[in-house]
Amino acid sequence: MANKNGGFIGTDGLDAPDPPTIDSVTADDQQLSIAFTAPTDTGTSAITGFVAQVASSGDNYSAGSNTGSSSPIVVSSLSNGTSYTAKVWAINAYGTSAPSDASDGVSPGLQRGIFAGGNRGASTNVIQYVNIASAGNATDFGDLYAAGHDGAGFSSSTRGIFAGAYDSGGNYDDTIQYITIASTGNATDFGDVSYDNIDSPRGCSNSTRGIFAGGNDRNNIDYVTIASTGNSQDFGDLTQNSYKGASAASSTRGIFYETNNGSTASNTISYVTIASTGNASDFGDQTESRNRCAACSSATRALNGGGFNGSSRTNAIDYITIASTGNASNFGSLTVTRESLASCSSATTGIWAGGDNNVSDVIDQVTMASTGNATDFGDLLAAQRNHMSCSSAHGGLQ
Repeated sequence: MANKNGGFIGTDGLDAPDPPTIDSVTADDQQLSIAFTAPTDTGTSAITGFVAQVASSGDNYSAGSNTGSSSPIVVSSLSNGTSYTAKVWAINAYGTSAPSDASDGVSPGLQRGIFAGGNRGASTNVIQYVNIASAGNATDFGDLYAAGHDGAGFSSSTRGIFAGAYDSGGNYDDTIQYITIASTGNATDFGDVSYDNIDSPRGCSNSTRGIFAGGNDRNNIDYVTIASTGNSQDFGDLTQNSYKGASAASSTRGIFYETNNGSTASNTISYVTIASTGNASDFGDQTESRNRCAACSSATRALNGGGFNGSSRTNAIDYITIASTGNASNFGSLTVTRESLASCSSATTGIWAGGDNNVSDVIDQVTMASTGNATDFGDLLAAQRNHMSCSSAHGGLQ
């Protein structure tokens, strides 16, 4: 029921609205977007607006606020990395509702997805980026230290790393290079991969450690400390030789889609504990055998999409719950059937970009907590395939 704010004998009470219900809070750079549902009971008169406020500690909702006539309301000028809870109030001519229930804590942060290198004939050194929180076309970021394709990409919230790209001359490149995600500019040398003949490895990370694995006829897993520089170190082994696979992570587990065993497409999924070292363990099976696919993750789910299943390209997306083990389940489909694509994510949104289907510039998006088919996000600067990717807000950083 609406709050009773007053009234006169012989008249209806002059009622304020019931409180709104918060649906979600989405982080972006120094801001939170608060989505909510307006109350059914609006009181004696129509709702004239809403107020959203956030708290960084306790019940003091003075850390930031904004008003709006509808959902969502964006509260800006917040501190990245600080956890905030949100409440929303509804207003009509007679007063203000009680507050909504508080949201879970959410930390603002840059939601930048990076796509680097690739090939369309010759290898390219182009780095480009998108804001995952807002659909749109990619923007130029800078250039790789060395042009290449089919390498591993992984990141912390501040630094992106690319390792083991394959160059246009048919050479396995042991270069590791890095960028600062919040800025734009060219990549810088980080160090070298510790093992030889690396070809098409895949990488994932938490906030401190990046791991990458596989390569042509390789089962190696290596790791680096993202905030430093230097050569990679041995971590352990995959369950089989694997290349042109995919990878994803939570803050504790790295997931590898070991999608090629020799010349045969595989459906194997394996996992490691990122903070330790050791060999990978079996997780379960994909919904189909494939390679040349791409995966992304929230804090709880990993999604793998696209690829080549041994006879044809696929548009399938499947998903797993990272903290458990077991076989993948169907999620939906990409908008374009393609292989050799790249992917990255925020805490809530997964995106896939480019790929080989007459070489594509398409970027798709999904909401990872649900299931369903992908929708259009935007376009790359140019059609590209076999490119590397990372982001500042993927599931390994949650």
